[in-house]
Amino acid sequence: MPKVGMEPVRRKALVDATLRAVGDRGSLTVTMSEIARHAGVSAALAHHYFGSKEQLVIATIRSLLRQLRADAVAALSAAATPRERLSAVIRVNFQAHQFAPETVAAWLAFYSEAQRSDEVRRLLVVYARRLNSSLLSSLKQLCPADTAVEIAGGAAAMIDGLYLRQGLRSAPISIESSIALTEGYVDAMLAAVAGAASPAASRQPSATQAR
Repeated sequence: MPKVGMEPVRRKALVDATLRAVGDRGSLTVTMSEIARHAGVSAALAHHYFGSKEQLVIATIRSLLRQLRADAVAALSAAATPRERLSAVIRVNFQAHQFAPETVAAWLAFYSEAQRSDEVRRLLVVYARRLNSSLLSSLKQLCPADTAVEIAGGAAAMIDGLYLRQGLRSAPISIESSIALTEGYVDAMLAAVAGAASPAASRQPSATQAR
């Protein structure tokens, strides 16, 4: 008979085991039995809690998204200005635990699975929209709305691209370098916006020139 109160513990153990097993394999070809062994439970219990491997994979992705959101909320609460909040969003997506080799490999496997699974695709779209919304919220306070949309899209693409590049073990980019590249892009775009606004003022003749 299952011990009372053990279900949440075993569910989490199975989710953590899925992340490790998929990350180690680099694909979703792992079986429920393999995942169950990683978690130290029986395959029957894994099926009892999640029904199928697909549902366990979905639960694992949701767990990663919940953690990412909780980290973002904590980082944003400590930021005082729109630019600081923008940096907080960027840094959260490049945290050390997100760069663990098995986590990177698992995300790559999930992106591949999104080509076949509507539910996995939906969850990854939720992630993309949430990231874009977080970036856009701060950018709209720093530049015109249409420019904010452009910068948010570019920054989100850089975050995803630099993160996924970690899967190329032969050409990894460090966490700090990834942050610096993304911050540099944002700073350059914001500076361009500020520069585009200044020529109008500089074209106004000075009092001396007017005479």
